[in-house]
Amino acid sequence: GMILDIAGRPAATVTKTSAPLSFPADVPTQAALIAGPITDLNVMTRRGRMTHAVDRLVISASTDIQSAADATLILCVDGEIAVAGAAPVRIGPRDALLLGPDALKRRIEPARPATLFLIRIDRIAAND
Repeated sequence: GMILDIAGRPAATVTKTSAPLSFPADVPTQAALIAGPITDLNVMTRRGRMTHAVDRLVISASTDIQSAADATLILCVDGEIAVAGAAPVRIGPRDALLLGPDALKRRIEPARPATLFLIRIDRIAAND
C-alpha cells in the first residue's frame, strides 16, 4: 500500500482492500510506499467533459453488473471471471474488458474468488 499526502486533506492510507480514493489530479500530491513496490490504478478524465466512477468488487459467486455509462471497463485484479454476452469472454489477472453503452447488464461468473474494478465513464451532455 501507500500513504497519499494530498494538499488540503489529511494523509490517506491506500491498500489492496481500500475503497477507491478520488482526488483532483491538479493538486500537489505525494506518496510514500508502506512496504515495497505496488501496482496502482489511476483513472483520470477531463474535468468538465467527462465523469467517471470506480467501484471495487470482491466476488465469489455469480454477480450481475448494471451500467448505463458511455463506457464501462471491467478490470480483473486477481482471480478469473467469465463475462456473459453474445460471445462470452474470460479474463484473468490484470486483464480488462471494455464495454460500450449497449451493455446495460452483464453477468459475471468467477472461476474462483476475484477482485475487480468496475470503471464507468460518461460524457457530460453539454459537451456533445
